[in-house]
Amino acid sequence: MEEWWPWRQHHVHLDCYRNATAPLKVILLHGVGTNGRQMSTILGAPLAKRGLETIAIDMPGYGMTRVGSGSPIQYQDWVEIASDLVNVELTRDDRPVVLYGLSAGGMETYHVAALNRRVKGIVGMTFLDQRVPRVRDETAKNLLTARVGIPFVHVLARTRLGNLKFPMAMAGKMSALVNDREALRVLLADRTSAGAWVSLKFLSTYMSYEPAIELEDFDVCPILLTQPAEDRWSPWELSELTLRRIGRVPVEVTILEGAGHYPLEEPGLGQMVDAVHKFCMNLLEVQV
Repeated sequence: MEEWWPWRQHHVHLDCYRNATAPLKVILLHGVGTNGRQMSTILGAPLAKRGLETIAIDMPGYGMTRVGSGSPIQYQDWVEIASDLVNVELTRDDRPVVLYGLSAGGMETYHVAALNRRVKGIVGMTFLDQRVPRVRDETAKNLLTARVGIPFVHVLARTRLGNLKFPMAMAGKMSALVNDREALRVLLADRTSAGAWVSLKFLSTYMSYEPAIELEDFDVCPILLTQPAEDRWSPWELSELTLRRIGRVPVEVTILEGAGHYPLEEPGLGQMVDAVHKFCMNLLEVQV
């Protein structure tokens, strides 16, 4: 079912599989090339069939969320929206909340957990710290974009030109979003996901976001990385740069065989569902 949630000047769209008897809720965060319904497709619905409650958010600029007038969208708005939604769900009842994020949504789960401190676990398809030069170099559209374009964006974002929008595919390696060529064509044509346009200010704040807790000090909850084995956008080595700095909470890694960045392929897709479900069930056992 779909729900609409007013957040500041925006009307945020939620794609939900509500289940009052579920022992746990999973909030799904998309990246800069996907949207909430696509999160429900690969994970929300499968987890719901296994008895969990799932809620997928369309962040402003993506999916069906209606963006209000006012200040341009910044990346910290995405983090605050997810954090506020966690609080809303915990106000409804005391069931634990886990965050899942695909692509940029993976690191967003970390940013949200660091800000909110009330989630019980985070799962990422990647954990990309864009402040790291190697991560920028390898995930930008090309090296020129990473070394020249991004610094130029930071300068323009502080001017009146910060509201200017351009295709996210011009900044990121969107050609590696999925490994199936026909699926990629469809997604790139979709202005609510891979074909979305973002502002210079959004991109600048995304590339430079400072978390509320740095990685070495993160003590909020366990972490699971579900790494697609055939990810052509963000291979394991880039997430490893982030995860090796975490030492105060458990970190698990599951490799998804044959799967690309947005995992359409089996057996990786099924392995992801299994891994996330097992992670959630283990959290429940620890809580008890």
